[in-house]
Amino acid sequence: MDQTEHHDIRMVIITGMSGAGKTVAIHSFEDLGFFCVDNLPPTLLPKFMELMKESGNKMNKVALVMDLRGREFFDHLFKALDDLAETSWVTPEILFLDADDATLVRRYKETRRSHPLAPSGLPLEGIKLERELLEELKGRAQQIYNTSKLKPKELRDKILLQFSTDKRTIFTVNVMSFGFKHGLPIDADLVFDVRFLPNPYYVEHMRPKTGLEEEVSSYVLKWSETQKFLEKVTDLLSFMLPHYKREGKRQLVVAIGCTGGQHRSVALAETIAHHFEKDYETKVTHRDIERRKDKTT
Repeated sequence: MDQTEHHDIRMVIITGMSGAGKTVAIHSFEDLGFFCVDNLPPTLLPKFMELMKESGNKMNKVALVMDLRGREFFDHLFKALDDLAETSWVTPEILFLDADDATLVRRYKETRRSHPLAPSGLPLEGIKLERELLEELKGRAQQIYNTSKLKPKELRDKILLQFSTDKRTIFTVNVMSFGFKHGLPIDADLVFDVRFLPNPYYVEHMRPKTGLEEEVSSYVLKWSETQKFLEKVTDLLSFMLPHYKREGKRQLVVAIGCTGGQHRSVALAETIAHHFEKDYETKVTHRDIERRKDKTT
């Protein structure tokens, strides 16, 4: 039995003019959770389809970038597209990225790249030849984006809006606790130091416990300075998060650090994550909580 016969696979083929934004496009599809392949030769598309079938339902959203450099590529691609149209398990869609000649020439000059179809000639010569080659493929496209006046962020937003199955803008707030004595987290966007707060470590029976336990959490949160800190931090983040989201950031890592990453940072990371979970996709992680073993926090 065909493993995928009951699973419709969405396949987006990203193509178009060189310099029109295919790199931004493939990164955008990665953000949407698509399995992405850059610069797949059309001759390999049938083999890739076989891999998709064998994967069962593991590859149900696929985005492929295809840069076409010659007439023979088109013959293979059009044959593969005709074959795809006859399948019941793949929904192919062509996204064609275009831009006017002046914009493409300017982009090539800014990047100091030569056009792939005119490596030793003028960029405009390669652009005109490529436009002629792509004319028929453009006619087959379900989506055509002219990126002449689009900034990279605007192109990304356009793709996310068009191709997302979840029409909400994907933005995750990851709140992390950590211990300074184990080093700063290299993936943190914002770091807050809470070592100024009263430390449960010095309450002997709390020492082996963590901030995930009610007794420790209550101890950390009962102090007026803790409540003042939470008030100020949540107010600051409430102001910043919408702006990060508006600028196209997909995830923000907020790191809360105490000495060892067991008590104070854990309790506060949980509290902050809970505060924002009603408005954002929120995750909480505790990097150093397993390192405790009766060590200072």
